[in-house]
Amino acid sequence: MAEIILKDGGTGQELLARSTMAPHPLWSAKVMMEEGHIVQGVHADYIRAGAKLITLNTYAATPERLAREGVPELFHPLQAKAIELARAARDEVGIDGVRIAGCLSPLHGSYRPDMAMRHDDLLPLYRDIISGQIAASDVILCETMSAISEVTAAAQAAVETGVPTWVFMTLSDDDSATLRSGEPLQDAVEALSGFGVAGIGLNCSKPEIISSNLPALLRQDKPVGAYANGFTGIAALGIGGTVDVLAARHDLTPAAYADFAMGWVEDGLTFVGGCCEVGPAHIAELARRLTGAGHTIL
Repeated sequence: MAEIILKDGGTGQELLARSTMAPHPLWSAKVMMEEGHIVQGVHADYIRAGAKLITLNTYAATPERLAREGVPELFHPLQAKAIELARAARDEVGIDGVRIAGCLSPLHGSYRPDMAMRHDDLLPLYRDIISGQIAASDVILCETMSAISEVTAAAQAAVETGVPTWVFMTLSDDDSATLRSGEPLQDAVEALSGFGVAGIGLNCSKPEIISSNLPALLRQDKPVGAYANGFTGIAALGIGGTVDVLAARHDLTPAAYADFAMGWVEDGLTFVGGCCEVGPAHIAELARRLTGAGHTIL
């Protein structure tokens, strides 16, 4: 049996379900500013579900997004608030061994590779973001990377901190083995060679897409992970859009999602969890299945 890192599920859609606020382009950051207790509650519920790795709620709190919405001054306060709430949730539940993951996300918005800048332009921006998270991060997740320039710049900025870094890429919905930029997944994997990342993987893609593309990652000499989303598709989300325009699948029940994730573990993955529309019930079922199969959750 294997030792498996089990991270939390998605945060943004979970906040949407719990908050009374209207959806906003800075959704998860806005809820953190005005309803921080809800963010802490989401973290706590994932820990109670069995996750041993919770992710800082900084995905939407990039300088670019905040500047677009006219509140650039909130960047540093939001980084600090995210750390405060993650730590408070861990203390609230009181389960030993829970770790915190820093987060590097696409700077302008999810699934917008057309807005990705060159590596050299992205690198100082990612360095600035991660500098505020290092002290609280046991691991760094570069997640939902849609273009190779995002992949390499986020990886370099994170690895430079000395904190173990995992890089997760999001793939096109057409199962073409490409990032959402249209660049081949294999080219992205090769571009990461030599960066010294702790692991590579796929996230915020349909679980079926992840399953069909994992063999390409498993051929590499790196630990591999995956956490899928539960959207029917992402075409409706434009720049500055709000998360409520994305529809959730009705067939991806906790049991169905656990079937996918357990299959990934059987194939050799050592890192699993969930992304958008994969909530605490999904993580609880996955934790139950992992321990039932004799795996150790790290």
